[in-house]
Amino acid sequence: MGYGGKQRGEEEEEEETMATDFFWSYTDEPHASRRRQILSQYPQIKHLFGPDPFAFLKIAAVVLLQLWTATFLYNASWMKILAVAYFFGSFLNHNLFLAIHELSHNLAFSTPVCNRWLGIFANLPIGVPMSVTFQKYHLEHHRYQGVDGVDMDVPSLTEAKLALGYLILSTFVGGGMHPMAGHFISEHYVFNPDQETYSYYGPLNLMTWSVGYHNEHHDFPRIPGSKLHKVREIAPEFYENLDSYRSWSQVIYMYIMDRAVGPFSRMKRNLSTKSLKKSE
Repeated sequence: MGYGGKQRGEEEEEEETMATDFFWSYTDEPHASRRRQILSQYPQIKHLFGPDPFAFLKIAAVVLLQLWTATFLYNASWMKILAVAYFFGSFLNHNLFLAIHELSHNLAFSTPVCNRWLGIFANLPIGVPMSVTFQKYHLEHHRYQGVDGVDMDVPSLTEAKLALGYLILSTFVGGGMHPMAGHFISEHYVFNPDQETYSYYGPLNLMTWSVGYHNEHHDFPRIPGSKLHKVREIAPEFYENLDSYRSWSQVIYMYIMDRAVGPFSRMKRNLSTKSLKKSE
């Protein structure tokens, strides 16, 4: 069973075929209602809202370490560069991907423009400019989770049919075929039709701004990653019965090997009037 309710992958495998359409939900996304329930019982959670005072130092340290490492590889062989990139640099750059995610919620400074400039700084070692546009589309993902044609985190019908196009884009462009990239799948890919968001409670949270606490994050996007574990500690009854993971590598393996899971294994919904309300 483990730390987070039912651990995915414990059930016996069944012979199934991959879906040819998305899971469609005719209710609103679950996080706003759960947020209201939790705050009504545990109003002290609001004290966790606000910036992480150490975010700037953590980001600066990773950026400088990555740039410093690059200076030692200017005349290295491609094999050495590949090895260092996979076993070392990939961890740093993926950390910066998720630092930019943290900054998209303005969780380093109270002033949005300062978060934006820090995001641009964190973007430097990544090599591809993405921090500013990521904020726009990521906030839409929170506000309109699963809404067809609006939530850019969900592949379109065309993308889903292009032979795992979304998975390839997420893993190779977004993070590479690497254990840390498993969170792209674990967060919202549906392995249990009764649940659309999943948390990961494993050691890689230490290097990923606790993005694994993804149910907690969607319930309370104003809480920085460094404090998300406290949400579960304060209100365990809201999370302990939800399916969760302990290994992102296992998630990648399950995605590849489970015939019933594929690009269509996402929850979609039509836009409702409630979806138009600004996310808390």
